[in-house]
Amino acid sequence: MPTLEEVLAVRTREAAPELVEVIPAGPGARGGSARLRCHACGHQCPIPDGARGVCKVRYNEGGRLHVPWGYVGGVQCDPVEKKPFFHAYPGALAYSFGMLGCDLHCSYCQNWVTSQALRDPRAVAAPRDTTPASLVQDALRQGARLVVSTYNEPLITAEWAVAIFAEARAQGLATGFVSNGNGTTRVLEYLRPQIDLYKVDLKSFDDRRYRELGGRLQPILETIAWLHAHQVWVEIVTLLVPGFNDSDEELHRLTDFIAGVSVDIPWHVTAFHQDYRMTGPQNTTPATLRRAAGIGREAGLRYVYAGNLPGRVGDLEHTYCHHCGRRLIARYGYLIQEYGLTPEGACPDCSTPLPGRWSRTFEGQRTAAPYLPHDRTRLSAI
Repeated sequence: MPTLEEVLAVRTREAAPELVEVIPAGPGARGGSARLRCHACGHQCPIPDGARGVCKVRYNEGGRLHVPWGYVGGVQCDPVEKKPFFHAYPGALAYSFGMLGCDLHCSYCQNWVTSQALRDPRAVAAPRDTTPASLVQDALRQGARLVVSTYNEPLITAEWAVAIFAEARAQGLATGFVSNGNGTTRVLEYLRPQIDLYKVDLKSFDDRRYRELGGRLQPILETIAWLHAHQVWVEIVTLLVPGFNDSDEELHRLTDFIAGVSVDIPWHVTAFHQDYRMTGPQNTTPATLRRAAGIGREAGLRYVYAGNLPGRVGDLEHTYCHHCGRRLIARYGYLIQEYGLTPEGACPDCSTPLPGRWSRTFEGQRTAAPYLPHDRTRLSAI
């Protein structure tokens, strides 16, 4: 019985040249294949021949960097609000796909079956072979408005995402990442021609906490600033974990940073629930979400949302015009209850534009709950 590592080894291709460089041998170095530096994520691993990067899915074999290709670990049809994108095509269907692996190892990961598949023997998500064209055609059959790389960390499978995104954009679909944001300038420049939307998990504003999760804070901050500067629509999510990242002091610093990039970036605070290996903290309460949202508004953020607890967070599920206060989009969980934008994406009362990516008309909601693609896709689901 082949191991998962062996199964994935035949589902690879050579890395995009933009994302790899040869590390020159130092004085006195012996012969052999070169060490390679991978630029797909903020670790920028120097990988000797026969070794793997931190992500476990990008590896050096004979002086060539091999990367994931030709499969999915799961596919699901989601409301775009689940991603969450609240300022991009409300009510639309997001055809969501993922591979396997991650460059972090968060103890509370809610997608650990796919993200930790090469670290944790309990994580079992069998890959299914497919092609970019097949995935995009299925997205069109389902009625999707956009395709989204999610469920594992999409930065470490960027080559596969770009191939799918190029096919999707040729068919008129928008594209997006749901990511931890642990990027590099090289990988963001590689993605930029084919990506429209990017959701970043800003997990903490404490570098010590980030190191507990297997990363560093600075690359995430640099990713957020880069995305905004290069006109990629970005929304930020912070999963509030009691005792981990929910202090007033930390939330003040976090929201001050976001506001310093742009007060128009939507910030979502979402509720932790006990999952995977983190079963100590109590689940996040609505009061904690409301407190965090208040800190965000104090920082000057115009669009602050609270998620995961529908109907229990007051007006924090809705979108309002920051100028006149009119309610423009009403939500209950993922359900769009009211939509009042003009075709130009502005407030009908005062004509103030609402930042985001909008269709000219609201065509109703494709789904308010996730569902699996039709059986004919023969793809596994998350």
